[in-house]
Amino acid sequence: MAKAPVPDQVKTRMIPSLDPGTVSNLYYNFLLDKIEQVKNIEAQAFIAYTPETEFAFFQMILPSGFNLIKQVGADLGERLANISGSLFGKGFKKVLILDSDTPNLPVDYIIKGFERLDNSDVVIGPCEDGGYYLIGLRESQPHLFRDIPWSTSRVTELTMNKAKMEGLKVSLIEKWYDIDTIDDLLLLKSDLDSYNIDQKGIFFCENTYREIKRMNI
Repeated sequence: MAKAPVPDQVKTRMIPSLDPGTVSNLYYNFLLDKIEQVKNIEAQAFIAYTPETEFAFFQMILPSGFNLIKQVGADLGERLANISGSLFGKGFKKVLILDSDTPNLPVDYIIKGFERLDNSDVVIGPCEDGGYYLIGLRESQPHLFRDIPWSTSRVTELTMNKAKMEGLKVSLIEKWYDIDTIDDLLLLKSDLDSYNIDQKGIFFCENTYREIKRMNI
């Protein structure tokens, strides 16, 4: 799930602590690192993009082997339902949807998401703030995305409740943190500053780290 890095349209909770241009450049590097996270996973990768008018930008950053799919819907829930439904309509047996706000998410968590779908109907990777960075499905489940108060601390909880009410088997993978605020960004910087090349359980997001260093925060 990706937005075009347009100033004042992405990561707005970091403004005015950071100026809109700096924030949009940061988010652009989030996108590049998300692509790096997934490009070597044995799965067909798509960038689900918005707005439709930014097709040329996403085509420019699209790596070999990736495809584009536009986000369609009045809110995030409709967009998630439409994207997953469209991919199942193309014949895919598993669909994993990732955010673009977790540039250092361990690749193993994504792989684990696919593996858990062998024995679960729904897989969720919860964020520490109550949202989720990943949701995986074995078939289209549009009801899971309806009437969810997006960008609140209850997103994962309410999604799990909906799934269980439908009798779906849900699997949770490890929590991770997404980058929405300046405090989140400082935590990311600290983690990357202390990164050791032999350290396991973290993806070193080179593009984002380079941008953070340039920002001198």
